[in-house]
Amino acid sequence: MARQSISFTKPNDEWLKSQVDTQEYSSKSELVNDLIGQARKQQVQIDWLRAKLQKSENNGFSNDVKE
Repeated sequence: MARQSISFTKPNDEWLKSQVDTQEYSSKSELVNDLIGQARKQQVQIDWLRAKLQKSENNGFSNDVKE
């Protein structure tokens, strides 16, 4: 696993610590990796939806555009 050094704002660091303190996660690293994984899955869903909307627009499904 790659090691990184990152800085957090005080409120974010306190939130991370509270999540570890409740034993939801065993470490801040585990939590950050989980959050990144969730964000990546969400991006896949967003990209899929955008592609479907673009296909519909290109096929004349609607005269509306995303703007």
